[in-house]
Amino acid sequence: LSWLCEQTVDLLIIQSCLLSISLSQELKKGESQNGTKGERGEPGIEGPTGSPGLVGAQYLKGDKGDKGECGTFGERGLKGDRGDPGLPGIQGQVGLPGVDGMQGSPGVVGDQGDPGPPGAQGEPGARGLPGRQGGRGMFGPKGDRGSPGMRGERAFSVGLSPSKSFPPSGFPVRFDKVFYNGENHYNSSSNSFTCAHGGVYMFSYHITVRNKPLRAALVVNGVRKVRTRDSLYGQDIDQASSLVLLQLAAGDQVWLETLRDWNGVYASSDDDSTFSGFLLYADNVFGESLATSGKVGGLEG
Repeated sequence: LSWLCEQTVDLLIIQSCLLSISLSQELKKGESQNGTKGERGEPGIEGPTGSPGLVGAQYLKGDKGDKGECGTFGERGLKGDRGDPGLPGIQGQVGLPGVDGMQGSPGVVGDQGDPGPPGAQGEPGARGLPGRQGGRGMFGPKGDRGSPGMRGERAFSVGLSPSKSFPPSGFPVRFDKVFYNGENHYNSSSNSFTCAHGGVYMFSYHITVRNKPLRAALVVNGVRKVRTRDSLYGQDIDQASSLVLLQLAAGDQVWLETLRDWNGVYASSDDDSTFSGFLLYADNVFGESLATSGKVGGLEG
């Protein structure tokens, strides 16, 4: 469209030039005939549109001009109305911990509070060191007369006759020679001592060993409490013995037996093998007080 307009303008210019030339020639003719210049005539009727002209030459683009100078700042405008609140922003990351502040000055001492409830009882502490022994106290008043004590015959002592040498192992040794059995607490049928009254008893045995080794045990209710060994072989003679204190209850049974095939218990007219026992103190009120206080026979232990 721009090209078409340019061509139209060019045609109008050409027509104007041709019209001017034609008018100039007519004027020249009039002057030669009449001798005087006539008045300017009325503009002619607009002619038809001419055909499009040729395309003009394409010129190169010119260089960019220099930057213009900055204009002066205008006057400050009036303050506008407050805009609508914006949308809340995204929460930022947690910042680094700040530096500890300086310690403040101590505050005023407050009033004493009410006592709290008692706490739970703590565990017992470690046992302390023994204290120094105190001085001997004064004698106390004489006590009342006690009840009659028990008869002290709680003892036996038996031996082995020559015919009973080398008894079978695993069974009570048959001590058939009685030295003392005042209350018959040693049973010759079962070859064992039966405790009639509980207390602390002392037992001892002295065995002659010959021809065979010996392994003997003091047994209480089927439990072997004391063991003795003698590894003698041949015709030599040796002695094996032991002594022990035992706490017994009423009805307990005590005997002596050999173990395995080590049954070298021997007796003759010149050598004895014996088994003895007696009550040291009974489990009555007096005996318990002695055991508790650590006294025997009224003397301090």
